[in-house]
Amino acid sequence: MPRYAQLVIGPAGSGKSTYCANLYQHCQSIGRVVHIVNFDPAAENFEYPVSVDIRELVSLEDVMEELKLGPNGGLMYCMEYMEENLDEWLHEELDDYIDDDYLVFDCPGQIELYSHVPILRTFVDQLKRWDFNICAVYLLDAQFASDVAKFISGCMASLSAMVQLELPHVNILSKMDLCPNKKDIERFLDPDVQMLLADLNRHMPPSFMKLNRAIAHLVDDYSLVNFLPLDITDEESFQYVLSHIDMALQFGEDAEVKIRDQDADFGGGTEAGGYNSDDAVDDV
Repeated sequence: MPRYAQLVIGPAGSGKSTYCANLYQHCQSIGRVVHIVNFDPAAENFEYPVSVDIRELVSLEDVMEELKLGPNGGLMYCMEYMEENLDEWLHEELDDYIDDDYLVFDCPGQIELYSHVPILRTFVDQLKRWDFNICAVYLLDAQFASDVAKFISGCMASLSAMVQLELPHVNILSKMDLCPNKKDIERFLDPDVQMLLADLNRHMPPSFMKLNRAIAHLVDDYSLVNFLPLDITDEESFQYVLSHIDMALQFGEDAEVKIRDQDADFGGGTEAGGYNSDDAVDDV
């Protein structure tokens, strides 16, 4: 039997740690056990119990002090050090978790870790060798959906992570509870690409029209413009998102039934927000 892992990624400030804390509370309320792994060497305060902490191996504060590095350079050094110690430190830390255990990795917000630096890809490949089913959960602040150019930028960053990690991928619009008018966001959950293209062209000089068209078609080809809205104050919203992630992980025999039941309430299809990166690799 495999073990299961969510890899919670996304830009700094997108709500990854808040998501992990509320996921833990939600799972407690429904009788599920999840183990949260802090994978951010710069983290200081936690609103969830930490089962495994990368700071026991290396911390950003120590690296900056001893090596005189800045925050970004120090974090990259920490992650490279973690990569070198996967077989020893991490294997020992995860050895206590047995079949069917469910881990959630709260990752740093440095976008280069997901876009082109191979550290997390090495980590993912190692988890697969240790018989983990893994799903990348990419969080994007819902405020990005207030502007079409910002939304496309967020989509492209998510696509970069999808191609780099080659994992089943669920996109989430976080912080929906902070949006004053949720109806303005709805058009971005499953938008028409031609609508996005028209909005881009309307707000940018004509010289960018060919570039806008190419980007819009790229997003459309990868079916990347499907996002799941997450309101952490709404238990049904959280269960809806969790059901899609469980389906991507193949966790639980009744996961597909739960998704179909909830999709009927939300008016969405079973593919909303989800993407299998195997398709991305075939298309590249």
